[in-house]
Amino acid sequence: MIDFHSHILPGIDDGSHSLEESLAMLRSLRQQELDIVCATSHFYATENSPETYLQRRNRAFETLYEALPEDVPEIFLGAEVLYYPGISHMRQLPMLCLEGTNLLLLEMPFTAWTDGMVKELRELAHSGDFTVLMAHIERYYFQQPVSTWDTLLEDGVFMQSNADFFLPFSVRRKALKLLREERIHVLGTDCHNNTTRAPRMAEARKMIRDKLGAEALRQIDSTGTYLLRELLRAPEV
Repeated sequence: MIDFHSHILPGIDDGSHSLEESLAMLRSLRQQELDIVCATSHFYATENSPETYLQRRNRAFETLYEALPEDVPEIFLGAEVLYYPGISHMRQLPMLCLEGTNLLLLEMPFTAWTDGMVKELRELAHSGDFTVLMAHIERYYFQQPVSTWDTLLEDGVFMQSNADFFLPFSVRRKALKLLREERIHVLGTDCHNNTTRAPRMAEARKMIRDKLGAEALRQIDSTGTYLLRELLRAPEV
């Protein structure tokens, strides 16, 4: 199983604040039978250059790596990249893809998108340089017209949902409907700590299995394996 979205690196963003907290999160993920976790710390172009961000991320990972026990999920380094106007022209953007892939985890604004934003998303998807994975789509799915999502899906954009979307009774039916309609492709915990924003992947997968059957989980896992293992390595910058 793969967690496509987490904030497990210590001291780099609003996620883990310490090495001990990172290790506790990883232990929890392993107890939930996660094999791979993508460390996708926030990247804000207004705060760091890609080069500075990668230096900070690598230092945080080195601190964590030196303390890792053997029985924890494999860690893939990436970024949760916040959209900004002109992002499609950012020369260093491939540096922020998930390592070993051309997969770009992209966070969009939580308000209605402009035509220009959608156009730029489509430019990224059509560039041939990226496979775009939209982060936690439940946070902005219902603010956009369904036609926008139809267009992005046709363009080959993949959609990630947080595991927590499947748990509250108030939104569970919406989550299951989107998954059933293949508008959610992979899951992430988006865990930031081990208390208020803890990883809850096992609970979400049980809910999906109970409501939609084991085949729904097999499809999620199959898509996740494809995205991590079979895409071309990001181009050199």
